[in-house]
Amino acid sequence: MSDAPSTRPKVPEGQSRFLTTRQKEANEKGYVGYDTIWESFQKEVEYTTPKRP
Repeated sequence: MSDAPSTRPKVPEGQSRFLTTRQKEANEKGYVGYDTIWESFQKEVEYTTPKRP
């Protein structure tokens, strides 16, 4: 067999301009997932009806 560790190493938090990724804790099957957090880069403006001619 290999000498690889049975647990996944801790990965540092990933940062970019609008995206952050974090490593989740391993579940009972050993699967390690990641949280992806998006920061909004678009502005939402409430719709107003145009003026009538």
